[in-house]
Amino acid sequence: MTTKISRLVNLSMFKNEYSWGTAVKENTTDEFHQKFDTALNEVKNDLGKDYPIIINGEKIHLSEKYQVKSPADTNIILGRISNCSKAETKQAVDAAKSAFEEWRSTKYQRKAKVFKECADSFSSKKFHLAALLSIENGKNRFEAIGDVDEAIDFMRFYAYQLELNNGFEKETAHPNPDEKTKVTLKPYGVWGIISPFNFPSAIAIGMTTAALITGNTTVLKPSYYTPISSFKFVEEIYEKIPAGAINFVTGPGDVLGQALMENSDVSGIAFTGSVEVGMACYHKFIRDSVKPFVCEMGGKNPVIVTQFGNLDKAANGVLNAAFGYGGQKCSACSRVYVHKSIYAKFNEMLKNKTSNLKIGLPWKKEVFLGPLIHENAYNRFKKVLEIAKRDGEIIVEGSMLEGPEFQNGYYVQPTIVSQLPHDHELMKDELFLPLICINEYDSFDKVIQLANESEFGLTAGIFSENENELSKFFDKIEAGLLYANRDSSATTGALVQIQPFVGWKKSGITGKGAGGENYLQQFMRAQTQTRCERINE
Repeated sequence: MTTKISRLVNLSMFKNEYSWGTAVKENTTDEFHQKFDTALNEVKNDLGKDYPIIINGEKIHLSEKYQVKSPADTNIILGRISNCSKAETKQAVDAAKSAFEEWRSTKYQRKAKVFKECADSFSSKKFHLAALLSIENGKNRFEAIGDVDEAIDFMRFYAYQLELNNGFEKETAHPNPDEKTKVTLKPYGVWGIISPFNFPSAIAIGMTTAALITGNTTVLKPSYYTPISSFKFVEEIYEKIPAGAINFVTGPGDVLGQALMENSDVSGIAFTGSVEVGMACYHKFIRDSVKPFVCEMGGKNPVIVTQFGNLDKAANGVLNAAFGYGGQKCSACSRVYVHKSIYAKFNEMLKNKTSNLKIGLPWKKEVFLGPLIHENAYNRFKKVLEIAKRDGEIIVEGSMLEGPEFQNGYYVQPTIVSQLPHDHELMKDELFLPLICINEYDSFDKVIQLANESEFGLTAGIFSENENELSKFFDKIEAGLLYANRDSSATTGALVQIQPFVGWKKSGITGKGAGGENYLQQFMRAQTQTRCERINE
């Protein structure tokens, strides 16, 4: 009973950061914007620095640098980043290997304390971190603060999970009184952490925290395009843990990622990115041995709008899920199936809402949609737009935006295309762009089948007030995160603890979601220990 009460008390101590939602609830949105604008001015006055790598507890400035520029305005140089080679990556792995025994042996209470303190520090400067992130990867201020909030949530939640589970060690019952047995989960060793551009704070910090807090040591390789947000985390924590327990390397993903995959001293990989890169890395990493590879690899996420749904909610939910951050999320809505009886009306509503989106510098208060991340994405949008115009019926024709506000960034108008064949490439491939495909349907059973006809299985949404449809949706859809009647976003916006982020099929490998109670166990392996303590008669 005491243990159960203790677990409940500890669990109640976790609370999502939820900055914007709290501001709305408490009617303090003006204060929120004032804090963001103040932080934004501070960040703008602090740009252009040289950033080091961190290996074995030391900051190292390499002579070879590359510039990180804002996708919103490429005249803005956030910093000059040390450009690593395979040699520095090997040094980082060696340092992590050397630090493993000391960090592994550190009591779990101490590990949890370190991350709770780091979370508190991030919370105290979250507006500064969010403003920096908005400039770095082009998220609007609401999405940027959400990214930082999620990073804070990961640190706190995983710390509480470690405490709730007593460091993942427990005794087991045995019918023989002479034998005493316990099961303990132990870390593997060195983990390589490979994180993407779209959540440079949350995903980088979440994966690294999970590996570190369970006693592993780490080498974090952030996205080439967005290394500064994750640097802020490493800078915060590296002096609080043994030298070499966390290492930070920056540079091209194909070079550094390959160096991590090929190093036999790397015991595990945590990866978030495309299915093409993820599967290639997975096969390379396990080619000669059995090792854990924790990954999330994208989605082609459907939304079903039935004749029993609220159309205004549905249009808002699809809009936010499809075009939030320009569709550059693995959870973004990219396919919409609308019942034929409401198809025309829904399309008109969504068209009007999309046409009125405010596009511009993402850190401005009124802006919904900022730029695409880089020139490659910009050029890919051009190509995809031509395919959509050639093969489908355009509801909203996207464009490459021009004018003074857009000339130095990668800005596009979102696209809505309909009547593409179900097996068309735009209906199948993950695009990571602000483009959605809409088709009509007449049979609910058939639309469930169509929604499931994908190699991905990450998120899915429905708008219906028919209980039978909702029950069938939750029972039949093959995806890890399902949402019903959610106008804030039909497929995105999962919260740590509340909605563990888990992918099915090629969207993930392990079936255990980030931010969930089973996530940490992937970074450890079980050991059963039995002592024979014969009672003397």
